[in-house]
Amino acid sequence: MIALAQRLPQPRLPDPRLVGALAFLLFLGSIPLAGWMITHVGTSCIPHGPCVLPVAPGIEAPSGVLLVGVAIVLRDVVQRCLGKRWSLIAIAIGCVATLMVALPSLVLASGSAFLLSELADFGVYTPLQRHHLLLAVVASSCVGLVVDSLVFLSLAFGSLEFLAGQIIGKLWAVLIAVPLVGWLRRVAPTPA
Repeated sequence: MIALAQRLPQPRLPDPRLVGALAFLLFLGSIPLAGWMITHVGTSCIPHGPCVLPVAPGIEAPSGVLLVGVAIVLRDVVQRCLGKRWSLIAIAIGCVATLMVALPSLVLASGSAFLLSELADFGVYTPLQRHHLLLAVVASSCVGLVVDSLVFLSLAFGSLEFLAGQIIGKLWAVLIAVPLVGWLRRVAPTPA
């Protein structure tokens, strides 16, 4: 049986640069989509505020948090497949995109939260990824999503009312992406 398995052709994995380029584009696309979701998608929309979704029993969060969680993981994929330089380029372009798509009243909060959370993610992910990819993705994502939530809510609303919902919503997105880390490890066994 083992001999037969060894003779079967192994599925060809995609080029890590292609995976990185796709993650780069998805990362940048997630920014305007998150901004759009905040004002258009939710089980209810607060007048002059965000549309919210339930993220746990009795806890709601602005709908864009789901894409913020995904974006944090996508940035890690960009760094793994394309390198630190491309990751920092993605952060810079993403920050500009955030400023361009944010509601005027949320520009400072959105831009600051994006930049600080992505740099925090970068700072945690970079030293861990070489030897502990799963730990790097989970730990850096958790740090990034907490920084994003604290900065955004403090600057945008002067309140941490949605903090639990923001963290839980982003964490759901990160947890959904975690199974892809095993695949990423096969596609890009070592960091670019």
